Amino acid sequence: MAFDANRADLTIAVIGTGTMGRGIVQVSAAGGMNVIAYDEKAGGAQAAKDFTAKMLERNVEKGQMSPEAAKAAVDRISVASSLAEVAKADVVVEAVFERLDIKQDLFEKLDAVCPPTTILASNTSSLPVTAIAARTKHPERCAGLHFFNPVPLMRLVEVIPGLKTAEWVSEALMTIGRRMTREPVLCVDSPGFLVNHIGRGLGPETQRILQEGIATIDEIDRILTGAPGFRMGPFTLGDMVGIDVGNAAMASMYEQFFHEPAYAPSPLMALRAAGGLYGQKTGSGWYTYKDGKKLEPALKPVPTTRPKSVWVRPSDHNQDLQNPFLEYLKAQGFEIERSSAPSKDALIVITPVGYDVTTAVQDLKVDGARTVAVDVLFGLKGPRTVMVSPATAPEYRDMAHAMMAADGQPVVVINDSPGFVAQRAVAALINVGCNVAQRGVGVPGDVDKGAKLGLGYPYGPIEWGDRIGPKRVLFILERLQEFYQEPRYRPSAWLKRRVMLGLPLSAPEGKSR
Repeated sequence: MAFDANRADLTIAVIGTGTMGRGIVQVSAAGGMNVIAYDEKAGGAQAAKDFTAKMLERNVEKGQMSPEAAKAAVDRISVASSLAEVAKADVVVEAVFERLDIKQDLFEKLDAVCPPTTILASNTSSLPVTAIAARTKHPERCAGLHFFNPVPLMRLVEVIPGLKTAEWVSEALMTIGRRMTREPVLCVDSPGFLVNHIGRGLGPETQRILQEGIATIDEIDRILTGAPGFRMGPFTLGDMVGIDVGNAAMASMYEQFFHEPAYAPSPLMALRAAGGLYGQKTGSGWYTYKDGKKLEPALKPVPTTRPKSVWVRPSDHNQDLQNPFLEYLKAQGFEIERSSAPSKDALIVITPVGYDVTTAVQDLKVDGARTVAVDVLFGLKGPRTVMVSPATAPEYRDMAHAMMAADGQPVVVINDSPGFVAQRAVAALINVGCNVAQRGVGVPGDVDKGAKLGLGYPYGPIEWGDRIGPKRVLFILERLQEFYQEPRYRPSAWLKRRVMLGLPLSAPEGKSR
């Protein structure tokens, strides 16, 4: 099939000109292609053209494009009043309501009016592309082209061939994605494709942490935007995306994976969705908003009582992580006990990877009332995490809080959990990313690219696993699985094999003949 995706006069039609459709119109026109905008709603397509003109004018004001380029882009946009006009396009991208029957009806109509050489692409975020194309006579020219919101700012686009999609269609869409100045990644047609599949790691796990009472919404967000380096906490992000959207996506993924335990939806999220608490757009979700601004609880005040002395349990396998913590204690003038066992009044501190305080107290046979844990896996940038067990005495909890805040860094005190908050959340994210690679949904490089460009993570799952150390990641998951006795923490076989062979996660995939 000869399809020239680099043709200067290539025409893209966009059906559905809501938030996503408008963005697709903008990047298509700015990328030098002709655009036909169509919407069943009267005036919708023209409104999209007018909106695009305003957005491009802002780019001119910011010095991001010339006035001539902006005018030329707007001039390339035409407004259609019927599907017959849409049929003139080389590629049709639908961005209508995310429901399978609606998309199937539209594809069936497009299949009847468009020549067989026209590519039909869906901007679906979670529906099977193969199913969308099932009622067409030419499923080989159908594929997914999934953008992210806001389209002009989110550089990633997923190209998803269905089971019957011809190779030339995928190749053409990869080229067209680049012409739109996006970063295209090729994905397998599977639930959530690449990015939304990766997202099943962080969101569900942090909601479980919340449900277990380990930390509050704002504490979890603060921890993850601290040393781990997330630009936005999962609950802030959930409110921005919309809890109604997030809950539907989570439920859809769970059903499509036939109730895979790792992807189980959270009743906390479902309750908010049922009650219309969707986040920013309704003024209340995980957080409450006033005049569009998030109302966030203040950090708890720092106690004034410092410990008389600190006994730090030597780390058998993670001394490299513990050393900066010991240097911190020295720099802040704390007395560090050097004996093999703590004195009777010392604050007992452990720096575990994967363990909880309760298990450590039992295994080490130390005084639970005086024992706390400090998370050192991601370094000491605040907010720092202090973890207590049900046995920890309030005065020793407060001493630990004061100790970790001695240089002015914020501190969050959490309840007991294997892997704290950050270790647990990031390990879950890495595990899902490894499963994505195992299932062949995307190659490891694209798994990382999808996480960074599509989700805004500081590192991709594969990259992050190598930074932490695959062996440590596996250990955290094994500790979680052992403690909870639940299959949701089952380590990825892809991860386990690389640990057993001493390979980094980024090692090239071996193939049998």
